[in-house]
Amino acid sequence: MSGYSFRVDNGPFNQHQAEVLNQLLATLSPDQMIWLSGYLAGMHGTVLEGNLGRAVVPSASTSASGATTATAIKRDVMILFGSQTGNAERLAGEMKKHLEDAGFTVTVSCMSEFRTNNLKKVKQLLIVVSTHGEGDPPDKAVLFHEFLHGKRAPRLEGMWFSVLSLGDQLYDQFCKTGQDFDARLEELGAKRIHPRVDCDVDFDEPAKAWMDGVLNALSGQGDAPTETAEGGDVVERIAAGVVSAGATSATATQTVATSVFTRTNPFTSEVLENFNLNGRKSEKETRHLKLAIEGSGLCFEPGDSLGIYPHNDPQLVDEVLSTMGWNADEVIPVGKQEMPLREALIRHYEITLLSKQLLKQAASFSQDGLQNLVQADANEKLKAYTSGRDLLDLVRDFSIKGIPPREFVPLLRKLPARLYSIASSFRANSGEVDLCIAALRYQAHNRDRLGTCSVHCAERIESGDYLQVFVHSNPNFRQPADPDSPIIMVGPGTGVAPFRAFVEDREESGAGGKSWLFFGDRHFRTDFLYQVEWLRWLKLGVLTRLDVAFSRDQGAKVYVQQRMLEKSREFYSWLQEGAHFYVCGSIKPMAADVHAALVSIVERESGKSKEEAEAYVASLREQGRYQRDVY
Repeated sequence: MSGYSFRVDNGPFNQHQAEVLNQLLATLSPDQMIWLSGYLAGMHGTVLEGNLGRAVVPSASTSASGATTATAIKRDVMILFGSQTGNAERLAGEMKKHLEDAGFTVTVSCMSEFRTNNLKKVKQLLIVVSTHGEGDPPDKAVLFHEFLHGKRAPRLEGMWFSVLSLGDQLYDQFCKTGQDFDARLEELGAKRIHPRVDCDVDFDEPAKAWMDGVLNALSGQGDAPTETAEGGDVVERIAAGVVSAGATSATATQTVATSVFTRTNPFTSEVLENFNLNGRKSEKETRHLKLAIEGSGLCFEPGDSLGIYPHNDPQLVDEVLSTMGWNADEVIPVGKQEMPLREALIRHYEITLLSKQLLKQAASFSQDGLQNLVQADANEKLKAYTSGRDLLDLVRDFSIKGIPPREFVPLLRKLPARLYSIASSFRANSGEVDLCIAALRYQAHNRDRLGTCSVHCAERIESGDYLQVFVHSNPNFRQPADPDSPIIMVGPGTGVAPFRAFVEDREESGAGGKSWLFFGDRHFRTDFLYQVEWLRWLKLGVLTRLDVAFSRDQGAKVYVQQRMLEKSREFYSWLQEGAHFYVCGSIKPMAADVHAALVSIVERESGKSKEEAEAYVASLREQGRYQRDVY
């Protein structure tokens, strides 16, 4: 049909309709042309004949299995995301592009910005959401989560939906927020376009499978939502449906490329500097790393993180090999390649952390009580066992040995990258990136334990060595758009890293807003990270105020939240002037204690009730003036 075309002057079509028809006809096979002619004939009780062929279409009196009403795919899709560190937001953007490439009209919104009174109007809803902490919604998803689970939530019988849930299997409430949304939407009467997919930290493949499944369903290749096609635009609706359904898989699964080097294609970066920030007698070891990214095309903003793919401790790997009775040189498959077992365990598999899923799968190899531990009624015992233990504990405690590595190793999850807040400004030096990493060493269950990535960087990486890295964007932790807005930063320990980037960036850009830092650690003499730099910025006026809390320099421990309360009047005054408030560091107990102090300050200085103070703080969060990067 390449020579056939509609013109406005040779048929009963306007210019726009003729263009749509010509675009459609150019893509159709002879069989599709025959089907379309019969389809149109059936709608009007007429059989079309001629060059398009002939088809008999069942009449309205045929059995229920025959088509009696023309249907077409609904074209409008709403995507709501709830993101803490940016993954859900990025995946929502990728899904938007896939759908738009297939001809859909897509609206993407953060849950905190979505007007809940419009939910009833949404006919096709996709939710991409992470789970934060112990089963909690991300900060910007809290209010929407509360609304949907509250009494004001509307009935949604006319809605079709699907959920992509992000989480971490090491947490007890794996993907709970996504599961909550999935169950609640069904309870409210909505129907699934495609089953929910729960993703672990290595989410690329399952997320892509979810996107493909949703797109196929929406394009009419599954149990797709449809609407009656009627009126003068029926040809356009049919055209949109056929073209979408016939889209090639290459188009449907095209990914959004933002950089040559990504999480799945990391950059090999040279380590330029690696030294200890703590004093000689400190109980802690905090490494300052400077990495080269010149020529990589990588870029970042203050608040972003750098992902590092670490190696496991070779000594721990050797102990696992010995306990299991494995040959270190045996070659095993790892993805699409093969390599010696020892190398695979060092570079590619998680062996320092245990998940419930691993224990349940490993139970089939154990004759020593593991089956009892993974029973449904032993959930608390199972959770307690996984805390602070690793693969070596598991295989020793439950006499798991002698299993061929090709059977056991696939049970292990891939060794995920570790994310660290970037401690430098791209604007100030685009060819380098700085990190601040605390070496994690502790004892648990009568064994010394080491942080996988932090100790890899502290003990086995020197200047001149290389690390596999990528930039992880965090759009939920950003400086104010207005450089004249004041900022208040709370970052004890390595939580100060992003604020070093904030202040360095403000110096480079000449931002005029006031800035106030609360920093805390153990001892002034040995643990005041970047002390010289903070004092220089204070002298220059780039940093307006600095309050510190060194917990072990006096009899009673003092923390950053206490310094906040001591300065409550000035603190609240800054908030009233429009200050943005930032917190970075451990979620428990630091971030929770800082949050409680913030509510107390508002309550004390404004005369509000506790409930009103909490509502005020919630409004700061909704305005983007209260942002947290906590872990």
